[in-house]
Amino acid sequence: MSTEIQAWFAGRLPDEWFTEPAEVVVDREEITIVGTLSAPEAGGDGGDGGAEAERAAAEGRIKRFREQTREQRIEIAREAEHRFRRKVAWGARCAGQDEMFTTLSVPVMTRLRQSERRVLDTLVDAGVARSRSDALAWCVRLTGEHADAWLAELRDALRRVEEVRSQGPAGSGE
Repeated sequence: MSTEIQAWFAGRLPDEWFTEPAEVVVDREEITIVGTLSAPEAGGDGGDGGAEAERAAAEGRIKRFREQTREQRIEIAREAEHRFRRKVAWGARCAGQDEMFTTLSVPVMTRLRQSERRVLDTLVDAGVARSRSDALAWCVRLTGEHADAWLAELRDALRRVEEVRSQGPAGSGE
């Protein structure tokens, strides 16, 4: 089904919207379309001010695309939602800037053991997240961004935590 959806969007999206084929990501609930826009010429002196001007120009290009294509994106999304029974989310990237316009936040039912809940609670207590739900979303994002290196580092940290746990509290008299 994913290949069919990608092919449908490849045929349905206007050719002039993006500089390359749009990235179409499909899961059970949502279809995400992210397209690359042509980079604007921002000018500037090539220094730090030039980087800031480039970022501002890219943000402006994304905003312009969002506003100018809104009605047509809504029409395409309605067609796709009817045909594929999934919500559609849109985003754009330009000169290193990424922005999602619409996304779906789907509740995920999960059963967590106490040790897993403690990880979430630690993130909440440390101010990394506002709630267990935010902590879980933070964990998923971080894992996705840094999967291999971060998981290896995490496993090493967990081994250190297990060593500390096995030693028990100091001065406990045992």
